[in-house]
Amino acid sequence: MTANILVLYYSLNGATALLAKHIARGINTIEGAKAMLRTVPKVHAATEATEPQIPISGAPYCSPEDLQHCDGLIMGSPTRFGNMAAPLKYFWDGTSSEWLNGTLINKPAAVFTSSSSLHGGQESTLLSMYLPLLHHGMIIAGIPYSESAIHETKTGGGPYGASHVRTNGEAATLSEHEQAACLALGKRIATIALQLKK
Repeated sequence: MTANILVLYYSLNGATALLAKHIARGINTIEGAKAMLRTVPKVHAATEATEPQIPISGAPYCSPEDLQHCDGLIMGSPTRFGNMAAPLKYFWDGTSSEWLNGTLINKPAAVFTSSSSLHGGQESTLLSMYLPLLHHGMIIAGIPYSESAIHETKTGGGPYGASHVRTNGEAATLSEHEQAACLALGKRIATIALQLKK
């Protein structure tokens, strides 16, 4: 039995993509689980996709089939005024068919984010990203406090999901605690998905 876990994200400067890769590592450590990295194209004025049909580099774009065939989903976005970025919101606004068909009902889900300041709206971004997932009937799971990294972190990570703080325009590098939170989140959703498939 295999559980396919969709890691769906939008990343502008690389920090959110780096979180996604570490979450995928956590998923892939669970026997029988497989991470599927997917992204969404940039949008112009939140009305239409502005990039080619196939990305030049990085993860492929997410498709309705990816949603249908996943057994769990972990979604990430940089913070945008305490909310998810427009390209990811635009993607979810186009999932009415999947919502009507119940494609994601009873599949486990989690979220992750990055910001350029310690109080840059991470918690409100994480919580707001759960809204479309709740409407789709997904089962929400965060990071439990049994994960020591969220007790000890001075940067990102908490019970709502994995996160990263990128300050002073530095290159995207995750702290030890941020990496641990990513791995824990990936492992948790993969484990739940496999349990639900049994």
